[in-house]
Amino acid sequence: MREIVLDTETTGLDPFQGHRLVEIGCIELFNRIPTGQTFHCYLNPDREMPEEAFAVHGLTDGFLKDKPLFADVVDDLIAFLGEAPLVIHNAGFDIGFLNAEFERVGRPTIARERMIDTLLIARRKYPGGSNRLDDLCARYAIDNSRRTKHGALLDAELLAEVYVELIDARQAQLVLSQTAMPGLAVGAPIIVRERVVPLAVRITEVERAAHRAFIATLGDHAIWRDYLSPD
Repeated sequence: MREIVLDTETTGLDPFQGHRLVEIGCIELFNRIPTGQTFHCYLNPDREMPEEAFAVHGLTDGFLKDKPLFADVVDDLIAFLGEAPLVIHNAGFDIGFLNAEFERVGRPTIARERMIDTLLIARRKYPGGSNRLDDLCARYAIDNSRRTKHGALLDAELLAEVYVELIDARQAQLVLSQTAMPGLAVGAPIIVRERVVPLAVRITEVERAAHRAFIATLGDHAIWRDYLSPD
C-alpha cells in the first residue's frame, strides 16, 4: 500500500486571511516503509513573511523571492501525490492551505477522506498527554536533534517514523513471491520488478571443476548429483 507523509510551512495560521504556503515536504511509504522517493520544494508566497512565521521556520523574504510559485510546481505535486492516502500531523491545517492553493490555480481540492491525521491517532492512544511531533519523537526515542527549526521535509521524515510507531507497524510483514497470489497479502498486489540486465556469473571454470571433483568423492547417491547439469 502506497502512502504519502506530508508536511508544510506557511506564512501564518489562516489561508483565508491571505497566508500562503512556503514549503512542501513529502515522503513516500510503501507498506509503511520509506521508499526513498520524496517531493520537496520552497515556494515564493508572493507576500511578506511575518516575524511570527519567520521565528518558526526561519525562511526569509530574501531566500524565497526567487523560488517558484505554487502554480509552477502544482503538476509535479499532483503527480507525486497520486491517489495515495496522506499521512499528516494536524491534517486540517495543512490540507486547508493546500486546498486554498489548489483553488487559486483552478485545480481539484484534496478530499478529507484521504487524510490520516496522526495527531488524532496520538490523542486517542495517549489521551491527556502532549502529542506534538517533538513529544512523540521523545516518546518513541526518535532522534529529532536536527529539528532546531520547523522544516517540511525533515518534519515529514520524522513523522514517517512516528506514524509507524503509532500504528504498531514497526515489524513490517515481508512476503517473498515471484508473482502476486490472491489472498496471500492484504492490500495491493505484490509488485515484482524484473532485473533488466542479469547479474554476471561470478564462479570460474576452475571453481566449477573443483566442485565437481569434490562431489565425485561423495559417492553415487550424493544429493549434490541431482543439481549437476548434464554436461
